[in-house]
Amino acid sequence: MRQGGRPKAARSGAALLAAVLLLLALGCSARNAGEPDAAASGPVMEEEAGSGGQTRENADAESDAAAAEEEAAAKVEPTEPAVQTDIPSLAEAYADDFPIGAAITPEQTEGPMAELLKKHVNMLVAENVMKPMLLQPTEGQFRFGQADRIVEFARENGMQLRFHTLVWHQQTPAWFFHDREGKRMTDETDPAKREENKKLLLERLENHIRVVVEHFKDDIQSWDVVNEVVEPSDPGGLRNSEWYQIAGIDYIETAFRAAREAAGPDAKLYINDYNTNEPAKRDRLYELVKELLDRGVPIDGVGHQTHVNVDWPSADSLIESMRKFAGLGLDNIVTEMDMSIYAYNNRSDYGDDIPEAVIQKQADRYREFFEAFRDNRDLVSAVVFWGIADSHTWLHDFPVQGRTDAPLLFDRQLQAKPAFWAAIEAAKS
Repeated sequence: MRQGGRPKAARSGAALLAAVLLLLALGCSARNAGEPDAAASGPVMEEEAGSGGQTRENADAESDAAAAEEEAAAKVEPTEPAVQTDIPSLAEAYADDFPIGAAITPEQTEGPMAELLKKHVNMLVAENVMKPMLLQPTEGQFRFGQADRIVEFARENGMQLRFHTLVWHQQTPAWFFHDREGKRMTDETDPAKREENKKLLLERLENHIRVVVEHFKDDIQSWDVVNEVVEPSDPGGLRNSEWYQIAGIDYIETAFRAAREAAGPDAKLYINDYNTNEPAKRDRLYELVKELLDRGVPIDGVGHQTHVNVDWPSADSLIESMRKFAGLGLDNIVTEMDMSIYAYNNRSDYGDDIPEAVIQKQADRYREFFEAFRDNRDLVSAVVFWGIADSHTWLHDFPVQGRTDAPLLFDRQLQAKPAFWAAIEAAKS
């Protein structure tokens, strides 16, 4: 103990007494004042005294503050993007030329996105929910609920529907390619067993097509029967998929014949692919289609996906391909159009700060394509976008992981971009 100091116990007792007196004084002050600060003091003291919880008064105050904050935020920015109602309709702008379509999800049949679709498109296609993996994930068990939401939305709004897709090398359940014992068909080496597996695979394909087409045929007349079957770098120029390894070209013929039988003579049946403007892809696809037509396979048209970017390709190269297929008496549809703001594997990411020069370049390129489509409307029977607004696009993270893109006519807030106005201007040219 230092000289002149009080004992430790005495100091502690005095401090405790002082604290009690202070608490009493503050409590009295809070009860008499009746102001917001006083109401807020009570919970803090309770917490310090060991209550461990929030009082009703403090909770109410925080709730009121949160409500006020939400109200203020709502005045600055709506909780959901508002669709512009005072701009031209893209579908109406091209009403005398060809339908305008978009690929959508079931969720987009409600809310602001649905309003955007109703204003600007008159044709729909399911982005994913009509692919084999989603419709028949387990053999014999079909799931139509999500796809039917899109069908109902199109029906209610007088929109045409396309189907995508009956056959693809992706998003197809593995059971298609396993034999009855569960073994992968592609692992089989016995010739007799391989022939048996081919027969089983084609039977499964026919059954899938029959059930699916019969379900949708009253609402859909335009069908992507097979998707992305040409790959010039693979042997023979056809994609070396499980379909091809097991059944050869016969799976393509089987698919078209089954679709015609189920859908009827008026249905339009398409073979769909990407990069159809490239000579190697175009020429191998042409050879395949001509061979199938010569065998009496019912093909009505070619779907040109048209995933392009601000630098590649030229619109004229796509039109040239369309003319080539039209020479076979075939229809042409732009089935999946979008325009990346990057070169294919450019690892840049503009995020929210896309340079004005890039935005303008995209607009100029969309004008180029739509002028070409309109000038050749005798070749182009529809233009379908793979999406409607930049908030939802398959190009986020593809082909560069983590990269955001802005490939469509409306931005992430559902507002018209310069690319939209370029397309509108092209309709007037």
